[in-house]
Amino acid sequence: MSDDTCLYFNPACSNCRGARDLLDERGVPVRIVEYLDERPGREELERLMGMLGIQDPREMMRSKEPQYAELGLATAGRDALLDAIVAHPILLQRPILVRGGRAIIARPPERLLELLAEDPAG
Repeated sequence: MSDDTCLYFNPACSNCRGARDLLDERGVPVRIVEYLDERPGREELERLMGMLGIQDPREMMRSKEPQYAELGLATAGRDALLDAIVAHPILLQRPILVRGGRAIIARPPERLLELLAEDPAG
């Protein structure tokens, strides 16, 4: 069900396009969240971390983005990291597939198949 499956997506990202294509090929309805326009709030990021099974926001951040260094995030604490993603959503790793209360960072895009395989509807 598309309400249960969403893909955090950047149209300029080849991994995101690959993930979307894999879902399309398998007939999986998905809600696309263009997170650069539909910026996730702090609560949504916390929820994503829980579904990803991570405690450290760095595990869902793009540390090679220029903003990461410009903002001095290498030594930043958890709150500062989450605030940085809210203010600069380009820092969020992509693509992220959310399905059935779980999430996976689909890098490479084929990783999303792991999440689909756990779901008999996938």
